[in-house]
Amino acid sequence: MKVLIVDDEDLIREVAKLSLEAGGYTVIMADGGAAGVACAATERPDAILLDLQMPGLDGVATFDALRAQAATATIPVVFLSAGAGGGKRAELIARGAAGVLDKPFDPMALPADLAAIVGGP
Repeated sequence: MKVLIVDDEDLIREVAKLSLEAGGYTVIMADGGAAGVACAATERPDAILLDLQMPGLDGVATFDALRAQAATATIPVVFLSAGAGGGKRAELIARGAAGVLDKPFDPMALPADLAAIVGGP
């Protein structure tokens, strides 16, 4: 299963990549929303792990852009963020997100957490 990680923080991308690869996933990465939308359209990942808070095109705007393109409209998106507390988590699910994982995440648990939402490799 191929997963696209979209996050503006280099360290978060790298830790998530290593974690997911250890769990058997194939991982591609993008460093922001616009790059993530373009990468998703060409790479066609099976799932997208998307940071909520990014400069420029934030997670919600990126999600909307993904949903607006036929090539990416049905790819499951899991938000990864420290800013998804309270009603925000429910709002993201209501918008069509497959799930929301908290940041900071446990690298040892990330593959299983993602598999519980979108399936395993």
